[in-house]
Amino acid sequence: MLCLLGIALLLHDRVATKELVLGVIVFSLGYPGQMPFSHRPPALIRQLFGNWALLCGIMVAFALATGVLKMFDQTMLAAWVIATPVLQTAMHWVTPWLLPRVLSFREPQTAIVVGANELGRTLARSLLGNRLSQVRVTAFFDDRAPERLGHTLEVPLTGNIDSVADFVRANRVDHIYIALPMASQPRILKLLDRLRDTTASIYFLPDIFMFDLIQARMDTVAGLPIVAVCETPFHGTTGAIKRLSDVLVSTTAILLTAPVMLVIAVAIKIKMPGPVIFKQRRYGLDGADIVVWKFRTMKCAEDGAEVRQATRDDDRITPLGRFLRRTSLDELPQFFNVLQGRMSVVGPRPHAVAHNETYRKLIKGYMIRHKVKPGITGWAQVNGARGETETIEKMKQRIDYDLEYLRNWSLRWDLAIMWRTVVQALRGDRNAY
Repeated sequence: MLCLLGIALLLHDRVATKELVLGVIVFSLGYPGQMPFSHRPPALIRQLFGNWALLCGIMVAFALATGVLKMFDQTMLAAWVIATPVLQTAMHWVTPWLLPRVLSFREPQTAIVVGANELGRTLARSLLGNRLSQVRVTAFFDDRAPERLGHTLEVPLTGNIDSVADFVRANRVDHIYIALPMASQPRILKLLDRLRDTTASIYFLPDIFMFDLIQARMDTVAGLPIVAVCETPFHGTTGAIKRLSDVLVSTTAILLTAPVMLVIAVAIKIKMPGPVIFKQRRYGLDGADIVVWKFRTMKCAEDGAEVRQATRDDDRITPLGRFLRRTSLDELPQFFNVLQGRMSVVGPRPHAVAHNETYRKLIKGYMIRHKVKPGITGWAQVNGARGETETIEKMKQRIDYDLEYLRNWSLRWDLAIMWRTVVQALRGDRNAY
């Protein structure tokens, strides 16, 4: 917003009302930012420019639809579009250096951690290692003796849990972090009762956060607070955005590739007797059975209790089928699955039911990938985790990518995966066979 106003002043010596309105709209769409200062420069630049490109795309589509684009000076808009991400990048590089110096004039807040376990120590390390944190951890409290803890603590072990309230009353303590396991409920309730006459802010870190959480968030049900441990990223507004993007992308893809699909269908009919479309049962959202469509690339069509994975020199694959698989053209009919609501454009790739039943018993968290609709492409595929999974480690790597996608989904990330998929399809993927 500041960049827009600055360029307007430089070019026109004033800021018009329409530019103020544009600035407010852009500020509203982009605030609050979600950019951590811990990002390395390449990731920082990719995310800043990607977010800005997405925001500009939304604004341009709105401007073209309403005809307001011609109201603005095109030179000013071009300068603004170029200068904004450059200025943002510069500010993100300067701020981590500048902010600690500004904050050094303020007295840091003091904190203690109740529970010298791995969760409590992880919190202490994070606060102590964060230059921008204004919370200074000064003490641990635990009922275990130092020799029983088995490791060197980041700050001194000052006393047992019963001594916390007296310590807080005798010293300045702004924050109390309770990192005791949930099994210690009687001790926690006793401690909270003793801390009622103090003014310190109290935070509870339940030990469920040491697990691999998917889309963890706080919410309320019937007025009662709950913590989501494993949740789909697509609920409410995000679900509507995901579905809208799926419909728009799949419709566009079908219109653009319809001639190609027609040619492929004719070629398959000429080269191979039997159906053009291969249909196979897969697991969809929440593990429900769905039927996925592909162009047939094999002489057979397996969909039973045992399904043999395709291998590099698989004699079941026809020459035409090998070309279709390498270029991912065999996946084009799945855009119709997306329109049906069975699949998404981006998401974990669906596996045959027989493979799901095998790997769910061998890989921890395997079925969590079904908290979202399966995708035509996914984060695992663009990172090379596709093709035959002849070892458990290879399948586990694919699942790790899928769960990372669930934890960190964003529309910008979906668009990046789509772009990388198109590039890989044009190049030909050596792992696709």
